[in-house]
Formats: sequence, structure tokens, C-alpha cells
Amino acid sequence: MTNLCFQRELRLVTPDQYKRVFDNPVKASSPNLTILARSSELDNIRLGLVVPKKVLKRAVDRNRIKRLTRNYFRLNQHTLPKLDYVVIAKGKIGELTNVDIVNLLEKLCTVISRRSRK
Repeated sequence: MTNLCFQRELRLVTPDQYKRVFDNPVKASSPNLTILARSSELDNIRLGLVVPKKVLKRAVDRNRIKRLTRNYFRLNQHTLPKLDYVVIAKGKIGELTNVDIVNLLEKLCTVISRRSRK
């Protein structure tokens, strides 16, 4: 049976881990979301989230974006390329519905997957 947990070792935690992804990423972007990715040192994906207060003022909105993103990566961790991902919220992402956000994540992860194979 496939394990769908999203434990601490599947998250980018330290500033050095984030910096490594920011240094030389594969990038996919939209007006509301940017995903940066870089090859992972481990045999699984890791996720880091950047949801600034400047973009979403209310904590409930920031937490919704983080929850949806973590859930997407948790459910798709076995089909995505083994990379370190940083998801950055921007623009008016708070105005999108949950379904729109998940569809946007799907689209951008497909682009990252295609670009990382090159």
C-alpha cells in the first residue's frame, strides 16, 4: 500500500535547504503562483512554502493556500519527479477557488516535470 503521509523529512525546513533551491532552479510561473524546483539529495520529494503577508493579509487565507499545496504534494508525491520544490504565492491567489488552485498546481508541476527531464 502506498504511504500518503507528509512527514517532516518531506519538507524543506532550514534556510540552507531553501537557499539551495533558490540558487539554480527549474522554474514554472503564473500570475498567482511560482514553483521553483531543483534535484533532490534524497530519494523523495521535499516541499517548501512561501506565502507572504504582503500577498495575503489574513492568516486564514495564508493557511488555506499552504494546506491545499501540502495536500496536493502529499497525494501526488509518488508521481512527481524526485525534486526539492519551493512554492511561492503571489498576486491575487486569495481570490482563486480551491479547485482553481489545485488545477494551477497540477499545470505548473507538469511544466516542472517536463523541464527537469531536459
